[in-house]
Amino acid sequence: MAELTPFIRLESVSKRFPNGDRRGTFTAVDDVSLDIRAGERFGIIGSSGAGKSSLLRLINLLEKPDAGSVHVGGKDLTRLSREELRTARSGIGMIFQQFNLLQNATVHDNVAFPLTLRRPRLSRSRIDARVEECLAEVGLTDKLASYPARLSGGQKQRVAIARALATRPAVMLCDEPTSALDSETTRSVLAILADINRRLGVTLVVVTHELAVARTLCERVAVMAGGRIVEDIALDHSGDRLDTAIARANRREVPVTAAVRPVPFAVRAAAAPTGPAQRRRVGGLPLPRKTAHV
Repeated sequence: MAELTPFIRLESVSKRFPNGDRRGTFTAVDDVSLDIRAGERFGIIGSSGAGKSSLLRLINLLEKPDAGSVHVGGKDLTRLSREELRTARSGIGMIFQQFNLLQNATVHDNVAFPLTLRRPRLSRSRIDARVEECLAEVGLTDKLASYPARLSGGQKQRVAIARALATRPAVMLCDEPTSALDSETTRSVLAILADINRRLGVTLVVVTHELAVARTLCERVAVMAGGRIVEDIALDHSGDRLDTAIARANRREVPVTAAVRPVPFAVRAAAAPTGPAQRRRVGGLPLPRKTAHV
């Protein structure tokens, strides 16, 4: 029987930032509620300044909400101690738009970095073995000793994906993962992410402003405008519904005051893929087992 509880749940989260002139604040995320099920490929799309990246960073509390709660894997992250939050975050990988690699470290050391934070529980031999496994996942075992300056943009992003995989995450948050890449490299990176989702059961949450990325990778998309989710839609093969939703958001035909609240998860779960409800713990978060992990 499929689990009816969403793996990620945001409840009325809001986030404000100071204005550039230090007078008052502006609201980047405004009273957003959202459910994402385990193993889903979920997209967040909207124009620049819509609040997409801020919303993504609230999921792992890189940004702490000013109001509301964030639940991942049954844990309310907003109520955890610093040590408990650190453990929970090890189950949430993050892929950044500009790769965020350590320029003076080799590919091996970049991928190993999140694992070294867990020593002495992990031996050097176990870390080395895990790094090689992750680089094999993205097809870069031959770049183990290379430095980022010697890599192409696509190779850098694959290293970033391998690093995000290192701690065996239940969730991977992807912030504009292909915006710095050409079209051919974009297709390669999206194929890797889809394969990780399919084989390992990792939940993907992808922020993008590119319709083609959302159509290719995502099963469901939230459209943001003015810091709110104005539509939450399942994608069909043509992507026409997404085009229409974006057009409505851009024309502001959907008023911000009519922000969509999450559909009750029990209703959506009836249409979700079913399978055994076996669970394991990954990085402090429970994850339904789809296949053996890397």
